Amino acid sequence: MLDENLPTYRLQPSSDNPLQTVLYFTHNGSEPSPEYLLKRPSAPEARNKYALGLLDAHYPSVVYAEVLVEPSWTQPTLSAAEIRANGGSTSPVPLTPDSFAVSLYNPDQAVVVRHRPGSWGKSDAWDFEVPERSFRLPSASRIDREGADGAAQGADLTPKVVFRWKRDGRLSKDMTCYMSGRSVGGKKNKEPDITVAMFRAGKNEGMVTIYEPNMARVDVEDRKGLEVAFILSAEVIRDLYLVPRHNPFNAASVGAGPTHVNGTRKSSNPQAASSSQLAFVSGALGDAPPSTGVRPVSTSPPPPRRDARQQAEIEAETKRLQAMVAEEGRKAREREKRDLEEQKRIKKMLEQEDKERRRREAEVEKETERLRKEYGVPAPGPAQSTSPALPPRPNPGQFYPPTAGWYGPMSGPAPPQPARPNSVGPPPRPDQYQGGRKKPSGSGLGSLMPGPYGGPAGASVSGFFHRSDEDKRKKVQKKRSVHF
Repeated sequence: MLDENLPTYRLQPSSDNPLQTVLYFTHNGSEPSPEYLLKRPSAPEARNKYALGLLDAHYPSVVYAEVLVEPSWTQPTLSAAEIRANGGSTSPVPLTPDSFAVSLYNPDQAVVVRHRPGSWGKSDAWDFEVPERSFRLPSASRIDREGADGAAQGADLTPKVVFRWKRDGRLSKDMTCYMSGRSVGGKKNKEPDITVAMFRAGKNEGMVTIYEPNMARVDVEDRKGLEVAFILSAEVIRDLYLVPRHNPFNAASVGAGPTHVNGTRKSSNPQAASSSQLAFVSGALGDAPPSTGVRPVSTSPPPPRRDARQQAEIEAETKRLQAMVAEEGRKAREREKRDLEEQKRIKKMLEQEDKERRRREAEVEKETERLRKEYGVPAPGPAQSTSPALPPRPNPGQFYPPTAGWYGPMSGPAPPQPARPNSVGPPPRPDQYQGGRKKPSGSGLGSLMPGPYGGPAGASVSGFFHRSDEDKRKKVQKKRSVHF
């Protein structure tokens, strides 16, 4: 059960009569109580027909709604062996129509249920329409009270609510009913689907649940008739489409069973026949009228025996298929042979290209060696690195001031250097004046650094560090800056 608080009808077969099914009603967790009675007529009373009625559980004489379905008949397609086993005659097979009508009483109206077969991505569905206004308004006009023809014509223009029973899955036996829109004069207005009822099919039982929270959005005046339409249409759909009963049409001789009709087949216009079938169905469920004879079905004479010709055709077809298979095998072998030859050709072509490339490289090497010998060009040495050249090493005889380091002890303490005045600018670079115009100064770090980063080192270093005392006395001591 979906929810014990929702209105739910449980379908349970009657223990007294196998043709009757009792519907037990429960709501808000109440104890189940019998509410309706589904009754099926016996096979002799409804020969070659499917009939089902919804009655009151306490007063079976009160009929709420009925369904009568008359199938169309067709000859089954049997093999020659089956035809001979049946004595040369076959029984017609009933075809399940793609629509049926639920006849409601007081007020009388017919609700037509149409089957829409499913496809690869869609499941089966059954559509039906219920008018928004079912009860006629009181009128002082005698035409309104007696004009049944006018009421029938106006019924086509009455706004109707469209409902749809949709199968939960292609292999499922459960369904869900949705309110999918409205229809006026045959023009439908599609709206988002709203769940209004659920049907759960069991092995021998069933359950119809009314989804009460969404019923307030359903603009239908006859709520009782809508509930009856839900129950009766769900049971008929299960008997004829979801879980077909054995011999549902009570055929005298059952052949291959009922056959479903595709969605493209025209229906048998149940709405037009609804007025004439009401009395018959009521009689079938109550006092049965005298049974009428079954309309004889004309069966065509059995075809003549054609065993020899059929055998010859079968042998010819077998030979043709064998020849076709042999031809396909031969073509496949030829394709494999062509592919193998193409692979060999490509491999040989690649080998020739590689051989030609090696030959050209050998010729180029030979010509290069000849030209090198002719012009006396030495052979190229090993590949040299592209890193920049290191600076030249200093001359071994060059003098360096003694310094302390890891390679040797100091010969003596170095003389302290005089503090340089802050007002004196940086010494000129050794390469600032060239060409004899001004002698490069021996001061600066450039004179201390050998190689390309400095000038001659020996004389400059000795002259800078070993001045005479007279030069020191002549030098004017400038005033030091107070800021540095």
